[in-house]
Order: sequence, then C-alpha cells, then structure tokens
Amino acid sequence: MQDIKDKKVAIVADWLTSRGGAERVVLAMTELFPNADIFTSVYKPEAFPELKDRNVKTSFLQKWPLGKKHQLWPTLRPLAFEMLDLDNYDIVISSASAEAKGVITKPETLHICYCHTPTRYYWSEYHNYLKHPEFGFLNPIVKFVMPRLIHRARLWDKLAADRVDYFIANSQNTKKRIKKYYERDAKVLLPPVEAERFSVSEEIGDYYLILGRQTSYKRTDVAIDAFNKLGLPLKVIGVGPTLEKSKSIAKENINFLGKASDTEVTKHLANAKALIFPQEEDAGIVPMEAMASGRPVIAYGKGGALETVIDKETGLFFREQTGDSLALAIQEFEKMTWDSKKIKDHVDQFSTTNFKRNLYDIINDAYAKHEDSNKI
Repeated sequence: MQDIKDKKVAIVADWLTSRGGAERVVLAMTELFPNADIFTSVYKPEAFPELKDRNVKTSFLQKWPLGKKHQLWPTLRPLAFEMLDLDNYDIVISSASAEAKGVITKPETLHICYCHTPTRYYWSEYHNYLKHPEFGFLNPIVKFVMPRLIHRARLWDKLAADRVDYFIANSQNTKKRIKKYYERDAKVLLPPVEAERFSVSEEIGDYYLILGRQTSYKRTDVAIDAFNKLGLPLKVIGVGPTLEKSKSIAKENINFLGKASDTEVTKHLANAKALIFPQEEDAGIVPMEAMASGRPVIAYGKGGALETVIDKETGLFFREQTGDSLALAIQEFEKMTWDSKKIKDHVDQFSTTNFKRNLYDIINDAYAKHEDSNKI
C-alpha cells in the first residue's frame, strides 16, 4: 500500500471564526498534516494562534465588510466554496456541517469529508431553525425568505454531498443522517478530546455546570426549569442569542458566567459535581471533556451522548427533554457515588493521539482504493 505522507493535502473548513468542536477537529487535522494548505470561507487569525505559520486561504467573503459574519451569507457560501481552486492537490479533506463539502475537485483527487452532520438548518433541524432563527431584528425576514429558498438549498447540498468520494461520520447518529439525507455510507470516527488538557480534581464543588454556545437547540431552558425547581447551584458558561432570555427566567441559584477561557473552562469542569447536557447533539465533545476531568455527565438520552457516556458508570441519562425528567435524574444522581479515575480512563480511547492515528489509517486506505479505481 502506498503511504500518503508525501501527498499534497488540502484541508477545507466551513469557517474558522471561533473555537468549537468542529474547529478542534480541524486543528487535529492540521497537526496530522503539517504541510497541508488550509481553505475556508472566512478566517479570524486571532482565534487560532496555532495556525499563524500556516497557509490559510479564504474565499471572497473574507474581504467583505460583514463577510466574517458567515451566518449572514448562506446563499453565497456555496459559491464561495465552489470558487476555491483545489486542482493541485492529491487529497482534499473537508470538515463539514455546512458547505465545505461542496468544493470541486478533479477526478484523480480523493475528497474525504469528515461530516459533523448533514446541514442542520436544511434537514434534521429545519423546522426548529425556522421557528427560532436567532437573527435578532432580521428574524421576520429570515422566516419569510427561508421557506422560499430551502428547496434549492437542499438540492445544492445533496449535489455537494455527491461530490464527496468518501464520508467519515463523527458518530453513529450522524452516519444514519448521512444515509437518510445524502444516501451515502460512512465510516464512524468519533471526534477527539484533548485529554491532556484536563485533570481530575480532589476538590469537588457544590455546583452543576452547563457549557456551550447559548442557542435554542442547546436546550438550556430545560436545565433552567429543572434547577429552578430543585434550587441547586448551576453555573452556565457560554454566550449566544438565547442568553438574555435564559437569564430572565432563571432564579438566583443559577449563575451565568458568560464567555470563559480554556483555562477557566478546565477549572470549572474539574470542580463541578456533574456536567448537564440537555440537548441532542450529533456527537458532542463537551461530555467527553467533562469525563476527561473525571466528572460524570447527566445527559438527554438521545444522539451522540449515547455513544460516549456509559449509563450509571460515567453518567446518567434522562429520557424526556423536560425539566421534570432532568430533575428526577439529578435527584437520582445525588444518591450515587462516582469513580473519577474510572470516568477519566474511559475517555482515553477518544484522545487526539488516537483520533489522528485512526484518521490517518482511514485516509491512507481510502487513497489506496481510490488509486486502484483510477487505474481501471
């Protein structure tokens, strides 16, 4: 089998404007391929100091006055990615939950897509996004325009998926969605957790923790309802369009900390009684980060959490996405004891090192098969 280490590689990301789970996957890819060029629609260098010496190429949106607000340009991002020139690469790796998979490559180029989810606002979460578009004063316009554009957007998204030679899904949950919406098979490789960033603390606080961007689908409202009833301390880290609404309905036992640095997040995770995870995610890196800190997770029992959290060993599941169901799980949790070392050991299998090794093997194998097919 020919090794891919000497091949010319391009990494394509939807956008690189803030650090989240998808962006951490991209950073792992750039470590795996240190000579790869990086392509994206828009880029904020200050958010990614790791890439200061890398060749990052952006689309025409980068130079627009509001171009870095990528959320404003859903109808232009397909064009932005189709205009990227990837002709001179042997392997293109896209990290996509939106349009990055739609790049155009030559037949001899292998295009592998690490798919975080088929585009949520086109497919699985369309009706939720239509009800809660989260564009502030532009919401009425979005609600009027979106139903009129969605059919054409779905056609393009399906066409973009057809351009991919090989799909990798970030969970079994995402694999099922790829099959349903794109009619493609995928190999599953769960996203990496930077286990070395996290450590077990001997001092556990009296609070529970929610961590992540504050949007409607994260369902912080479910947690607020539960903790309003229980009166237990809850800390919420993260900002977003639903933050002010959440503050308005929360009682004094719920503390909103806003945006936090990686160091602050690490500390809060290590000292929390448990992470509260009330949403249904495609995969979900945050529960893995909590477990890397030796802390259990109380999660809604659907989606990617089912693939990383072991019920009653590394966390608990609640079965209905309601405050009452979560409150019952928390009351059960309070009666249990947890082995922090066992929880942390469980997450080692999802380390960045293992992720990079497994990703390399998948790409290497796919490239060999791609080369063989080109010889026919």
